[in-house]
Amino acid sequence: MSGAALVWCPFPDADSARAAADALLDDRLIACANLFGSIESRFVWDGARATGSEVGVLFKTTAGRLEDVIERLGALHPYDTPAIIGWQADAAHPATLAWLFGSVSG
Repeated sequence: MSGAALVWCPFPDADSARAAADALLDDRLIACANLFGSIESRFVWDGARATGSEVGVLFKTTAGRLEDVIERLGALHPYDTPAIIGWQADAAHPATLAWLFGSVSG
């Protein structure tokens, strides 16, 4: 059994974040998506500093499905260049791992 993994990704609005989360849940690629309220994003784009209001999402999955989540999220995301960052968790509670593996296929 592999461990847990997380994916962080900001979206332009709550509706697009919910749609992506629902698709990943339907595909059984994630067990949960935590949508954060409006966040202020400050970044460099096309050589210029920019700001925007976004909705951040933390997706919970298994390490074995991490790359699948990243790939599917890239296809679902409304941005041409979405910021999708995933990593394997160093540790997780046994009950959390059991829930993840019971919720995520494969």
